[in-house]
Amino acid sequence: MTISVLIADDHAAVRAGLGALLAEPDDIMVVAEAVDGESVVTQATRYRPDVVLLDVQMPRASGIDAIPAIFAAVDPPPAIIVLTTFAIDRYVDDALAAGANAFLVKTVSAAGLVDAIRRVHAGEAVLAPEVTRRVLDRLAASSPPVVTGPVTVHPGLAALTPREREVLAQLRAGLSNAGIAAALSLSEATARTHVSRILVKLDARSRVQAALIAERAAAGPDSSASSSP
Repeated sequence: MTISVLIADDHAAVRAGLGALLAEPDDIMVVAEAVDGESVVTQATRYRPDVVLLDVQMPRASGIDAIPAIFAAVDPPPAIIVLTTFAIDRYVDDALAAGANAFLVKTVSAAGLVDAIRRVHAGEAVLAPEVTRRVLDRLAASSPPVVTGPVTVHPGLAALTPREREVLAQLRAGLSNAGIAAALSLSEATARTHVSRILVKLDARSRVQAALIAERAAAGPDSSASSSP
């Protein structure tokens, strides 16, 4: 199966470089390019790519602002890889909150970028190593103190079945669909179905968002995502 990719970056040299890099793998094909945050929505609607490589700082609309517009215009939506020069915390937080499936910096190797494209297309989430540690550190620093009263958790967690809570715990641990299937003795198709249902119930755009919801819920003593009843 060929993975179709849309490249969105306002620098022609970057688009050309990424296009040349992605011309090598047999299973990846660049189908379109966009030069700003508005044209990427137009191109995504027209070409319906599997994956969008999206720069943050672009004219007319930022890449992050374009994410919800793409999701609203394309059904099913593409996987979004934010690929930018600076891993600024605000960019990371805003991109993940908007529903990006991956956040990478432009120093990523060719092999790393190709691997990320394949992984997000398979339903996984990918964060640059230098980003992952900072996200986890900020989550730990912002965790609420332990209290004896009731803990407010995401309302969608209550709608999860026991098996979906088990799957969410594996998502929180960063497992792929194949990893979840192996850990819980499921078929990969069944694991994928559970993940899709979890995203719907949590109103999460990506696995990363679902994992962050589980991480925040696990900080409270009454978390319903940290264990199965």
